[in-house]
Amino acid sequence: MIEMNKTVVVRSGGDIASGIIQKLHRAGFKVAVMELSDPSFIRRKVCYGSAVAEGSVELEGIEAVLVKSLEEMATAFKDEKIAVFIDPAGEMILKIQPIALVDAILAKRNLGTTREMAPITIGVGPGFCAGKDVDIVVETNRGHDLGRLIFQGEAEKNTGVPGEIKGYSKERVIYSPCEGNISNIREIGDLVAAGDVIALVEDEPVKTEISGVLRGIIRNGYYVHKGLKIADVDPRLEEQKNCFTISDKARNIGGGVLEALLYLLNRKA
Repeated sequence: MIEMNKTVVVRSGGDIASGIIQKLHRAGFKVAVMELSDPSFIRRKVCYGSAVAEGSVELEGIEAVLVKSLEEMATAFKDEKIAVFIDPAGEMILKIQPIALVDAILAKRNLGTTREMAPITIGVGPGFCAGKDVDIVVETNRGHDLGRLIFQGEAEKNTGVPGEIKGYSKERVIYSPCEGNISNIREIGDLVAAGDVIALVEDEPVKTEISGVLRGIIRNGYYVHKGLKIADVDPRLEEQKNCFTISDKARNIGGGVLEALLYLLNRKA
């Protein structure tokens, strides 16, 4: 028997969403993830949603498995695992009947989440209006308010500019030079120098702009379009081991979501 009153659905299994998923799982909730059929994760080593491509994935001692039914989800929960569905439209939400729904797609706009989907609804980042689309919005913009709960209104608008690290911002992010299948030459965690070729898109080389640690790169063989974000470099060499752990930002936002959930559960008790 599934403990429905402890089940939380999280839309997205990306790197920020995985910080949320980890916090909820550790707090004793059963977590079901709704993901795309072919997600374009950059930091895929820290994404529970990578179970879509790999069948199962372990991150910080917690395993996520790909499931296709409520029965398989129940088995995953019994084994203390996270259940990952391929369900971008969220069609399983009504069948699962979770106590709460967290939209962590980070699309900068609402892709269909409503307050009617679950007793508690939480939106992560811009695109949601607290009190209208969802019960609470969690701030995702870096700075003093990161992880703050918003009870009325919206989160700060997306700046479109990557966070600055050691003086680098846009230079850290690498985009596809053309359309086609990517062939990775370097792997996540590799040390790279400015100008290194880290991949090929068809026959077009993909080069780094700065030196550092290859923090993320899209899955080998993925079909990309021109201008798609496909990799990023962290200029801090000491961050090499952290390519395989949940980020500080994801943990902060995860804490905010857990706070929002517990706050609303206590209000409804």
